[in-house]
Amino acid sequence: MSNLPLSLFTFLAYGVLAAYFWRAQTTGSAEALSRSAVGYAVLLPLTLQAYLLYMHLFTGGGMNMGFMYVVSLILWLTMLVYWVARFFYPIASLQTLVLPLAAVGVLLPALFPAEHPMSGNPSFALDAHIMAAMLVYSLLTIAAMQATLMSLVEKRLHHATLPRVLQALPPLLTMETLLFRILGAGFIVLTLTLGSGIVFSEEVFGKPWQFNHKMLFGFISWFVFAVLLAGHHFYGWRGRKAVHWTMGGYIFLLLAYLGSKFVLEVLLHR
Repeated sequence: MSNLPLSLFTFLAYGVLAAYFWRAQTTGSAEALSRSAVGYAVLLPLTLQAYLLYMHLFTGGGMNMGFMYVVSLILWLTMLVYWVARFFYPIASLQTLVLPLAAVGVLLPALFPAEHPMSGNPSFALDAHIMAAMLVYSLLTIAAMQATLMSLVEKRLHHATLPRVLQALPPLLTMETLLFRILGAGFIVLTLTLGSGIVFSEEVFGKPWQFNHKMLFGFISWFVFAVLLAGHHFYGWRGRKAVHWTMGGYIFLLLAYLGSKFVLEVLLHR
C-alpha cells in the first residue's frame, strides 16, 4: 500500500538537501557543510524512506519484491553507505550527486505500486539472503558510479576542461582508493550471497539448488570482480583498466537479477 503524502514529503526533503548541497558544492564549501548539522539532516529522509520501504517490502507475512521496490531499496542503501562513508572520506561532493537518485527512489514505489510477493514459505534465511543481495547491488552500484566519475574526470583532465561540478570531486587517488575498498566489500558480500544460495538452497528457497541464467550471470560477475581485485593487488591495475572491469562486472550483475525482473515485470507485465 502506497503512502503518497509521506513519500512526497520525503522526496521534497531529499530535493531540498540536494539543492542545498549543490549550491555549497559550487562555492567549494560542500565538505564543511557535510560535517555540520545540515549533514545530519540527511538522516530525516533516510529514516522516512526506511519506514516506507519497510511498509512496502514486508506485506502479508512475506517480502514484496516488485521491481520498483527493489530499485528503491538499492538507492536507499546507496545513500546510506555514502552518508556513513563521509565520516571516513572527503566525499561530500559525491553524496551531493546521490541525493537526487535517492529522491527518485522514494517516488518509484508510490507511482508504480505493483506487488510481486516472493513465492514459497517466508523465512529469516530467505529475508537475510535477499537483503544481502540488495546490499551487493548497492555497494557495486556505488563502485560503478565511482568508476564513471573517475573516467569523466580523467578524460576532462586530458582536455584541460574540467567543469565546476567535477572540480569539487575528491582527488582521483582518493576516489580510486574508495573504489577498490567498495569493490572489496561488495565482492565479499557477493561471495557470501552466492555461496549461501548454493549451500543452503533448501533453507533459503525451500528447494534444491538449480543452475539458471541468474546464477550464470552472477558467477560471471563474481569472476570479473575477482580478476579485477587480483589484478589490482598483484599487478597494480588501476585507471581505465579498473574502470572497464568494474563496469563489465556491474553489467553482468544487473543482468543476473534486475535485468530479468525488469523484462518480466515492466516489459511483459508478469
